[in-house]
Amino acid sequence: MSPTTPATRWTRRTALGVLGGAVGVAAVACTPAGRTSTAAGVAAGGSRNPTTTPAPQPTVELTFAPAAGAVGSSVLTPATVSAALGTLSTVTLTNADGKEVDGTLDATGTTWSAAEVLGYGKTYTWAGTAVGTDGLRAPIAGSFTTVEPTSTTRAVVNAAFADGAVVGVAAPIIVQFNGDVTDRAAVEKALVVTTVPRTEGSWAWLPDSGSGPRVHWRTKAYWAPGTTVDVRVPIYGMDLGGGSYGEGDATSSFTIGRNQVVKADVTSYHIVVERDGAEVVRYPVSFGAADLDRNVTRSGIHVVTSKIKTKYMTNEAAGYKDVEEHWAVRISNNGEFIHANPQTVGVQGSRNVSNGCVNMSTADATAYFTTAIYGDPVEVTGSRIDLSSADGDIYDWAISWATWKSMSALA
Repeated sequence: MSPTTPATRWTRRTALGVLGGAVGVAAVACTPAGRTSTAAGVAAGGSRNPTTTPAPQPTVELTFAPAAGAVGSSVLTPATVSAALGTLSTVTLTNADGKEVDGTLDATGTTWSAAEVLGYGKTYTWAGTAVGTDGLRAPIAGSFTTVEPTSTTRAVVNAAFADGAVVGVAAPIIVQFNGDVTDRAAVEKALVVTTVPRTEGSWAWLPDSGSGPRVHWRTKAYWAPGTTVDVRVPIYGMDLGGGSYGEGDATSSFTIGRNQVVKADVTSYHIVVERDGAEVVRYPVSFGAADLDRNVTRSGIHVVTSKIKTKYMTNEAAGYKDVEEHWAVRISNNGEFIHANPQTVGVQGSRNVSNGCVNMSTADATAYFTTAIYGDPVEVTGSRIDLSSADGDIYDWAISWATWKSMSALA
């Protein structure tokens, strides 16, 4: 054996060290990228538990309206959920009582929309599943809460006559509210009047009645006979101001009947019933005696508002109470009627002796009563006091057209 030198001497320790180095290199080289092998972990002195790969996330993207978690949402906001990069599989929206809200899924399967109106101060909850274009499923979840009004206000349209009624050519549209309406401009802007044929008219806010705020729509001139009228008051969900919201929408539809106008000149002691401008009949009457202001039959365009076959009339200032009268046609809310009064038949046609009403014989009053309808104009002339806001609810025609338009909240 040849002598060895330090540079070439091999020992058992050296051989084992080289061999161990070769194994370490192989182990690292064989570990797949992005993962940690158990062997490598042990060699490095690490844990024997492997690191798990994160689960893939669905590509589908969901958009809610109102936004998920929203508080105080408008009930007018359409409740919808839409999917991008995927479709909706199942969708439910439930109210606070657990009842499902009616809704529909569009033809593309990407948008679900509620088909019913939401309630005030309610919490609604989403549930269901969406599927992404990658085939992965995602849950539909979340909730929102609608606005809680401090109060609600109801609107009634033309309460004096039924929907579908036939009315006279002077009938105004009347919207009566039972609560505060602070933002009158917003409300008026929302009101819709549709007429066939088209008719010029304007809204005007009158002084509040005992029931609350009111707004009237009056035509510039009398309605054309046969006109159809549709009115919509879409105030549900609307902020009326001061924390009050509309309690619900209101509608009314009616038709204008024949053009019947009563001409009542107090100096003539007669009334004339005209249709389409032609005289139909003339009745002898007695108007207000006019010895006192309360006895004056007011001059101006009155409007027939009701008919009562038997009316118990009271005028304590004139000294009578619950006097039975018949065939009474109300033409103002200040106590003016056209009615039968047998006690004044002897002066009807020659003298004015009433307490402000228009007195007729029983036969004549009955005949006129059968022809009168709500909204007929009664044009009184010749007296010393004009019809005004002091004389009841409907004095619309006592106001000039220019002034009437200026009473709009949008003027």
